Amino acid sequence: MTAYQPTPPTARGPVAVPPAPRPAGQAWSPRPSAVAPAVQRPPSQSQSTWDKDAVIELHEVHKAFGSLKVLDGVTVRIPRGEITVLMGPSGTGKSVTLRHIVGLLPPDRGDVFVDGQDVPRLNEHQLLALRRGIGMLFQDGALFSSMNLYDNVAFPLRQQTRKSEGDIRSIVMEHLHEVGLAGAERRMPNELSGGMRKRAGFARALVMEPKILLFDEPDSGLDPVRTTLLCDLIREISDKYHATSIVVSHDVGAVRRFADNIGILYKGRMRHFGTKREIELSDDEFVHQFFNASSEGPLGMD
Repeated sequence: MTAYQPTPPTARGPVAVPPAPRPAGQAWSPRPSAVAPAVQRPPSQSQSTWDKDAVIELHEVHKAFGSLKVLDGVTVRIPRGEITVLMGPSGTGKSVTLRHIVGLLPPDRGDVFVDGQDVPRLNEHQLLALRRGIGMLFQDGALFSSMNLYDNVAFPLRQQTRKSEGDIRSIVMEHLHEVGLAGAERRMPNELSGGMRKRAGFARALVMEPKILLFDEPDSGLDPVRTTLLCDLIREISDKYHATSIVVSHDVGAVRRFADNIGILYKGRMRHFGTKREIELSDDEFVHQFFNASSEGPLGMD
C-alpha cells in the first residue's frame, strides 16, 4: 500500500496581501506558487494554535451561492496530528468548509492549502492524488445501496490500487474489526443500523491509510451511548494513525470529550479558534452562549 506522503512544512516569509476579488464571470486564477504563504494571524485564532505546524490553511476564503453568502473571509490554520471540531449554528459554513478542503468546492476568493498544496490550483490528476490521502465520513456513511458491507469498504482499494483480492480482503477485514463490524461484512446497507452505517463509512475512509480525516456530523441521529462510542472511536483511530481529524458537530457534550481544538463559525466567519480549554474560558458572549447551550446571548431563533 502506498503511504500518504505529507509535504514538508515550508518556511514562512513576510505577511502576504490577501488576494483581490476577481471580476464576475472570470475563471479562477490562483497565484503561481503552490506553497502556502505566510499570513497575519487573525484575532479570532489563538496564538497557541496558530504557531503549531499546520496541515490545512484557509486564507480569506469567501463562498456564496447566488445571493447567499456562506463563507465571508475565513482565515484559519488547523494543527497537524490533532482533532479539530468545527461548530456553530446551522448554515454558517461548516460542511462547506470541509468541501473546500477536499476540493469539492472552489472558493470565490481566497486560498485553501492542504500540506502546502494550493487546492483550487490543482489539476484533476493532482486533485485525485490529494484526495487519496484524505478520508471523509459523510453523515449517513454514504454507502452504495447495491453493495454489501464488504464491497463498500473494498471499493476505494479496487478503484484506486492494483492490489490483489487477497490483499484487499486482509485490509478490509482489519478495518472492519477496528470499527467493530467484523462478522457483518455480508450485510446490505439496509440491514445496518444508523450507527453501523457510520462505522462502515469510517472503515471505508481508513482503507487508503489517509493522514487527514474529515467527519461531517458523524454523531447526527445517534443516541447518546452510540455518540459516545463513536467519539471514542474517532479519538482512538486518530491517535493510532497519527491523523489530523476535522469533525463537524453540534454536540457540545461529545465535543468536550474528544476535541483538541475547536473552531466556532458564525455568519460565515470564524468567531473563535483555539484549544478546548481556551474556548471554555473565552469571554466572547457568542462563544460562551453557544458552547454552553445557553438561551442568553446574541444568538436567537432567527
